[in-house]
Amino acid sequence: MRVLTKDEFPLCHDELFELINSGSSFIYPTDTIYGLGCNAEDFEAVEKIRKIKDRPEAAFSVIAPSKNWIRMHCEINECAEAWLEKLPGPYTLILPAKDGIAKNVAPGKKTLGVRMPQHWFLDIIAELGKPIVTTSANKAGDNFMTSLEDMDDTLKPSIDFMFYEGEKNGTPSTIVDLSEPFAKVIER
Repeated sequence: MRVLTKDEFPLCHDELFELINSGSSFIYPTDTIYGLGCNAEDFEAVEKIRKIKDRPEAAFSVIAPSKNWIRMHCEINECAEAWLEKLPGPYTLILPAKDGIAKNVAPGKKTLGVRMPQHWFLDIIAELGKPIVTTSANKAGDNFMTSLEDMDDTLKPSIDFMFYEGEKNGTPSTIVDLSEPFAKVIER
């Protein structure tokens, strides 16, 4: 697994975008914790994340490249629009989905969890212009990753690269279900 810093990204920008577009799995920092992701439009890449996490069916969320992407690919009512104005931030918004992702991101669901972290990594996703699967960097049910030192060693062989910025002291994002007319905050 290749470990990169924010400052190293510009040196290998094209190569990393090509890796993401071709189905690579990677770990990245957010405003909360480290995430595990891939191109959310790539069915095979999403399957790889499911195997890495040992999470065969539960829905994943995505980091959206922009608010416009969310408006294009999700149904937005007045309440949801108010929550969109809080982005970027530490929220995962559950919205009625239209299209724009591989069917196995949220199998059997008519909703999609979307995030836009208040973090420099969002700029990379915005430039890429594609949604990225976002799930905690750990096996399902295990503690989430906050640093290289507590990364599950069984993940390393399946990860192509990682953006690392030191220890994270956050907690997972707040989930806000906007699939109904009114918002419902879900406690974790």
